[in-house]
Amino acid sequence: MSELKDRLKNDLTTAIKARDKVRTATLRMVLAAISTEESSGSSQRSLGDEEIVRLLTREAKKRREAAEAFDKGGRPEQAEAERAESEVISDYLPKQLTDEELTRLVAEAVVETGVDSPKAMGQVMKALNPRVAGRAEGSRVAAEVKRQLSGRL
Repeated sequence: MSELKDRLKNDLTTAIKARDKVRTATLRMVLAAISTEESSGSSQRSLGDEEIVRLLTREAKKRREAAEAFDKGGRPEQAEAERAESEVISDYLPKQLTDEELTRLVAEAVVETGVDSPKAMGQVMKALNPRVAGRAEGSRVAAEVKRQLSGRL
C-alpha cells in the first residue's frame, strides 16, 4: 500500500477520534474515490502515491470550482463548506510552485524544446508536465507557457 494512502487512513482514524466532522467526511470521500479508482477497469489494482496525488489534485479542483459556483449562486454556506474540504485535501498535496519557480521551469522547458511559437505549445507542456505534476494547476502552467511563447514572436 502507498505511504500516502496509509497516511490518509491513519488521519481518518485520528479525525474520527477527535470528532472533526469536516476532516472525517473529506477523508472518507477521498478514500472512497481512491477505492473507486483502484477497482475501475478490468482488474483490481493498487494506486501509487503519484496517482493518488493526481486524484487529490482533481478532487481539490472540483471543490474550488464548486465553491465558486456556490458563491455565484448566492449560497455562501455551501461555498464555505467546499473551501473547507479543499483545504483538508490540500494538506496532502505537494507544496505548490510559486510564480517565480513556475516562470523559471517554463523558461527552461522552452529553451530545452527549442520552441518559439505558441502553436507548438504542446511540446513545451509535454516536457514540463512531469516537472510540475501536482505542484501547479494545469491552467496556470498553460497560461505561463502561452505568455512566454507569445513574448518570443
